[in-house]
Amino acid sequence: MNLRAAVPIAVRGLRKTYGAVRALDDVDLDVRSGEFLTLLGPSGSGKTTLLMVLAGFIRPDQGSLQFGEQEVIRLAPHKRDIGMVFQNYALFPHMDVAANIAYPLKLRGVQGAELERRVDNALQTVQLGGFGPRRIDQLSGGQRQRVALARAIVFEPRIVLMDEPLSALDKQLRERMQIELRQLHDKLGTTTIYVTHDQREALTMSDRIAVIHGGRIMQLDKPHVIYEQPANRFVAEFIGESTFLTVQLDHGAWRCSGQRLEVASAPVTAGPAVLMLRPERLRILNGEPEAHSNVLNARVANVIYQGDSFLLQASLADGSPISARGIASRDALAAIPRPGEQVRLGLSVADTVVLADTQGPTA
Repeated sequence: MNLRAAVPIAVRGLRKTYGAVRALDDVDLDVRSGEFLTLLGPSGSGKTTLLMVLAGFIRPDQGSLQFGEQEVIRLAPHKRDIGMVFQNYALFPHMDVAANIAYPLKLRGVQGAELERRVDNALQTVQLGGFGPRRIDQLSGGQRQRVALARAIVFEPRIVLMDEPLSALDKQLRERMQIELRQLHDKLGTTTIYVTHDQREALTMSDRIAVIHGGRIMQLDKPHVIYEQPANRFVAEFIGESTFLTVQLDHGAWRCSGQRLEVASAPVTAGPAVLMLRPERLRILNGEPEAHSNVLNARVANVIYQGDSFLLQASLADGSPISARGIASRDALAAIPRPGEQVRLGLSVADTVVLADTQGPTA
């Protein structure tokens, strides 16, 4: 199954208000042709509103929206050449699988052998060959998700929009479907916009992630950049597990709990700042620290065994909480200090990131 050439998307100055609430606050966004872009944010952040504007189901108060070189802001949804996968799949229960997938083709006047060929190709693409006669109530959650996806791509759209399509699946199936969806995207080459509130899902699937909060894009970048170099505290809190410690700039040097730090990056503007600590980047030191590492002295409060890993909870001299995560091998578990004992935690300079203590974009 080969889709028509994917197109880029250009969003300029999109604004949508509901009373005093700005669901979209002058959003600018460029999506590359053939890219898998995820809109990531908490409930009420504006991510679904933005997706519905792209789909044509919501008309913004102002702004421009281009698919390729075509302005589509006033174009009806069915004329935008997009495939849509909804959160609840929106399948017709009175139709079998083949009829569900054929529905958008019939709306476009496709009939007979050509319709059957396209439906069969779509089923093969989503690994449901032979499922055409099945009723919807005979399918598992993962199979229903595949049918919804087949219906979205059967008419060969240039753009596919997905609104949290995996949210109803259990954890194991959801993780498997993440990989399958990404592989299908790579195979088809369409421009895909995916909405989720699950940060691990976004990191797993995306070429780039747009983190949205309060109707604004907080940061837009590749997954590893957003995880390693968040633009502000909100992004750091929303992406991954973090501890934040207050730091001060003292005569050109950053200090935390009285200890001097060498940092990889720090805010360029004055104001409150915090040290971002990813628990998996902290190491329990049993000997001398490695070169280019900071050392934080703490007292162990608790050690939590979590199967493949353990979480060590401790506190610095000023009472600030800190956590370190490690692989739960027998040797590692045997070497962990007990609650009440002192521990030295090493943090490489490359992982020592100081952020502006803000909940929004920095200047």
